Amino acid sequence: MRITPQHITRLKAALHLVAFAPLLWLFYAANQGYFSADPAKDIQHFTGRMALKLLLATLLVAPLARYIKQPALIRTRRLIGLWCFAWATLHLLSYTLLELGVNNLNLLANELLTRPYLTLGIVSWAMLLALALTSTQSAQKKLGRNWQKLHNVIYLIAIFAPIHYLWSVKVLSPQPVLYALAAGVLLALRYRKFRRWRH
Repeated sequence: MRITPQHITRLKAALHLVAFAPLLWLFYAANQGYFSADPAKDIQHFTGRMALKLLLATLLVAPLARYIKQPALIRTRRLIGLWCFAWATLHLLSYTLLELGVNNLNLLANELLTRPYLTLGIVSWAMLLALALTSTQSAQKKLGRNWQKLHNVIYLIAIFAPIHYLWSVKVLSPQPVLYALAAGVLLALRYRKFRRWRH
């Protein structure tokens, strides 16, 4: 069965719900005291994992569409990518406001420059910002061939973001390793593309 535009519309609505619902749960969990003795850290990790999940979902769209022979699925990639940026922004804000505090924002630049995992995090966020700002059709027309070159930085983000997560945890656990492996698999699926670039 070929996916129709109506199916894509319904799928996008479902994706909006899936990406937004965790935010409602986050507020509920915070109000109910479900977090540990360090709720700020819990919120940072939750928002960061959501951004990483949506990043991986963005990377999954193309190989999935190719495998099940449903090219229309590509039309959901922009939506997922924008939600990824939204959660990454929440992750940055949670660190800035909950970890450093409103009165210590001047420490942010120093923290970003002196802690390698934070440097990787802010570089990833900046690249996501560039992709979000140029995700419209008008931006694609203005940039022309350079648009695709710019949006290929998603593959760098797929490397930097899992490393950022791995470095951010004090005790290595299976979860960040699994995210890194998933990113590695999704990048490996693009081996032929990367090989063409090399040649």
